[in-house]
Amino acid sequence: MDDIYLKEESYKIIGLCMEVHKILGKGHSEVVYKDALEHEFRINSIPFEREKIYEIEYKDIILPRKYIADFVVFNEIIFEVKAISQLTNSDIKQTLNYLASSKNKLGLLANFGEDSLKYKRIIL
Repeated sequence: MDDIYLKEESYKIIGLCMEVHKILGKGHSEVVYKDALEHEFRINSIPFEREKIYEIEYKDIILPRKYIADFVVFNEIIFEVKAISQLTNSDIKQTLNYLASSKNKLGLLANFGEDSLKYKRIIL
């Protein structure tokens, strides 16, 4: 039984991340990888929004601070890009917070800062 949530969509995103990492390698800033990924999403006709803003609800108000997700891909996947020495629990918690605010169920976290691409699927 194939019950991985948004499996094909996730594979497409990670495949494009691997392509970007193969060409650019490690050592660039996050924005460089985001620009390359935006190009890949466009040429592969993958629907996305970059730097999508989410409000944070608290009781009966909306807080003045907002969350800004790097990408929302296929209208359902929160996709966060990092270019650091290694992913930490903080990065995972950040993605979980974005999922909670967006009401989406799947987050992908990709790190381009290591010798090979590292990624995590995060389910809320």
